[in-house]
Amino acid sequence: MKYLLDTHTFLWSLNADSRLTLGTRKIIRDKSIVVMLSIISVWEITIKVMSKKLKLDLPLPQLFKKLEYDILPVTLEHVLALVKLPPIHKDPFDRMLVAQAKSEKLTLLTSDPKVQAYLP
Repeated sequence: MKYLLDTHTFLWSLNADSRLTLGTRKIIRDKSIVVMLSIISVWEITIKVMSKKLKLDLPLPQLFKKLEYDILPVTLEHVLALVKLPPIHKDPFDRMLVAQAKSEKLTLLTSDPKVQAYLP
């Protein structure tokens, strides 16, 4: 099984935040499991840092140089998958993560109830 991190899950993983479930912690730590971070999350984090809505301990270039996850790019297939999603969530970043997870058959690791409503 392959996994995609929601943006908040990635951020929580940086400092072993207590909001991460035990199951998610195990998945993230297991080097034999493919865990991906979408370029959408990188974009979202960058925008939030630039707008001062998010403060990080490391500068962005350092944060993303140390990534232990595969980066998932955005493809045309991902963008077109958006039209298949019901309007449960209005956040464009979250909607794209759901579209990517569905398109790539990835399990999305999230604690957002609106995002979870899209998942099987």
